[in-house]
Amino acid sequence: MTRRLTALITGASAGLGAEFARQLAASGCSLILVARRVERLQAIARQLQGEFGGVEVLCIEADLSRVDAPEHIRDQVSVHGWQVDYLINNAGASGPDFFGTEPWSEHLDYLRLMQTSVAELCHCFIPAMLERGFGRVINVSSVSGRIAAANNCHYGPTKTYLIALSEALALSVKRRGVHVTALCPGFTHTDFHATAGLDDLKQSTPRFMWYSAETVVREGLQAVEKGRLVCVSGRFYRWLDPLFQSVWTRWLLLRPE
Repeated sequence: MTRRLTALITGASAGLGAEFARQLAASGCSLILVARRVERLQAIARQLQGEFGGVEVLCIEADLSRVDAPEHIRDQVSVHGWQVDYLINNAGASGPDFFGTEPWSEHLDYLRLMQTSVAELCHCFIPAMLERGFGRVINVSSVSGRIAAANNCHYGPTKTYLIALSEALALSVKRRGVHVTALCPGFTHTDFHATAGLDDLKQSTPRFMWYSAETVVREGLQAVEKGRLVCVSGRFYRWLDPLFQSVWTRWLLLRPE
C-alpha cells in the first residue's frame, strides 16, 4: 500500500497556514500542524477530517520564537513515527518597532521566529528528504523581502533572508528530488493585518492589490512542484517585481525620505 505524503505546516492555526492545510489535505496529504494556539489547531484538524474523509492530522503546540521549538517539533514527529515530505515554513508576525522601547531580547525572539527557526527546520528535515529522493519546501517570504523600505527594518529584512536561504538551498539540492521555493505574497486577505493592528492600512489600500489566501497557496504549491526558486504571487505583484529589481528603477524607489 502506498504511503500518504505528509506535510508539516507551521503557523497553521489561521491565514495562509490554515489554507495550506486545506489544499494539501485535499490533495491527499496527511498533516502535521504546528502553532502556539493548540485549541485552534485541533478545531482545524476536526474540520479537515470531516471534510476530507478522516485525513490523518498530528497537532504540535510550539512557539517558534523559543530556541528549543524546532528540536521539539522534530522530536514529536519522530516519536509519532511520521516523516515529512512537504515542509511549509509559514509562521510569522509583523514584529516590534526596531526603534521602539522593547528590550533587545524581544527583537531576538522575533528574529528567531522569522529566520533561525526556518533555517533549523530546513536543517532538521531536508537531509531525510534527500535520502528518500523526494521533498518539497516552501518558505513563506513576502514582496516586502524584494525591496527595502523606510521604517521596515525587521519584517522586510527577515523576508529577504528567507528568499536568499531558499535560493541557496534550492541550488544545493538541485536534481536530487527536493524542491525549495520562496513564496512572496503581497497583500493577502487573512487575519494577519487585524492581528498586527494594520486594519487602517487594509482599508486605505486599493482592492486590486489584495489577493485571496486560496490564490497565494495554490500558486505557491504549483511553483514548488515546478522547481521554481522564487514565486511572486499575484499578477499585479509579478508585474511590479521587475521594477523593484531593475538597476534602472531601484534608485528611484530607494531614495531617502
